[in-house]
Amino acid sequence: MSEPLITVSGLRGIVGESLTPEVAVRYACSFATEAPEGAIIITRDGRATGEMLAEAIRVGLAAVGRDSIDAGVAATPTTGVLVRHSRAAGGIQITASHNPPEYNGLKLFAADGGVLSAAAGRKVLQRYRDGTAIAVLCDAPGLSRSLADTTNEHLGLVAAAVEVERIRRRRFRVLLDANHGSGSVLGRRLLEEFGCTVTVLGGEPDGRFAHPPEPTAENLAGVLRKVTECGAEIGFCQDPDADRLAIVDERGRYLGEEYTLAMCVDHVLRRRRGPIVTNCSTSRMSQDLAERYEVPFFRSAVGEANVVEVMRAKGAILGGEGNGGVIDSRVGFVRDSFIGMALVLEAMAERGMSVGALADELPRYEIVKTRFTLGPERVAKALDALEKYFCDATADRLDGLRLDWHDKWLLVRASNTEPIIRAIAEAPIKSEAERLCAEAAEVVHGR
Repeated sequence: MSEPLITVSGLRGIVGESLTPEVAVRYACSFATEAPEGAIIITRDGRATGEMLAEAIRVGLAAVGRDSIDAGVAATPTTGVLVRHSRAAGGIQITASHNPPEYNGLKLFAADGGVLSAAAGRKVLQRYRDGTAIAVLCDAPGLSRSLADTTNEHLGLVAAAVEVERIRRRRFRVLLDANHGSGSVLGRRLLEEFGCTVTVLGGEPDGRFAHPPEPTAENLAGVLRKVTECGAEIGFCQDPDADRLAIVDERGRYLGEEYTLAMCVDHVLRRRRGPIVTNCSTSRMSQDLAERYEVPFFRSAVGEANVVEVMRAKGAILGGEGNGGVIDSRVGFVRDSFIGMALVLEAMAERGMSVGALADELPRYEIVKTRFTLGPERVAKALDALEKYFCDATADRLDGLRLDWHDKWLLVRASNTEPIIRAIAEAPIKSEAERLCAEAAEVVHGR
């Protein structure tokens, strides 16, 4: 059996192949062994295999004397809120995010409701690999109980962060594409609470995706048409566990995930000032906005846990990643599509502008993402060669190699799981970004 993809924040694999109930139990018990005393929240994103894995994890936790709280189908950011609100020892969200239906996985949460830190995740991973977490049934097996109310607390936090009455007065017509993931559980309720007329696509959280689950322009082609057909003023598109948000404007134009964070940054900074954090592969729109509003801007390594770590250290009011993941410290230190929706609706209501007009105000860039094969033993030498070749750029080795010019940038970093290099470039025009990626490939391969 092949190994699942394991990182410091969780694991992911094909169910029945790299991910089995035994693997899930070993990993969950490794996490529980490292967690403080208390119950562990268990949630899932709606995939057909989620209940099976949840049941196995509940039994496994009981066998090592840990109580669990079953919160059923819930979004990933909701899991973080529930952990904090229930004063739990931590949380396990059963999700494979945007991966195809045959995948599932486990994502871990600390007792404060945030994603597990890299340091804590490494300890869990070490226990899992050592096989030291599984114990025989103890004298007092853990107990499991169900949680009836899974949305009130999260809804309240999001509502407290925006002017709900101002949004209600606009009576927005909204299309929500939950794509049979967990986003509709809170998404429909939140939008109706905000006075919106809501059309929901894929509102049954059963994992039977109507289109490939990653909310890209190609995958959302059918959704784009439905936004205009139903007369919606905005389309919100979630991934299966609802921590990412892509936006479609009133004309059926795919704005995408990079614009989600930038629009939220712009809106929040118009109202209050504070540091902003994004990872080093996110569009520089947010950096430009931070400079415009004269607030500190910081970058982290790629990965939600890394963004959260820098946000906490710098006291950031907003952060996130270019995959549509908005992190608002008022709600929780987890990527959250719901606060993203609320902030964009509030911006539209406050400024009396369409979402398309809001997007058109932002700094304009084109981002290009490529990949090419390279063995891990050659990565260090390749990065050195790139830094020497692009000697007119400012170099940063925070995560791989990032090269910055005044109006463009290039990030080259090795995959943690495959013998490949990822190159991401952004520039005012697409051809320039493509040129940077192409030149990077030539340098790496010594041409």
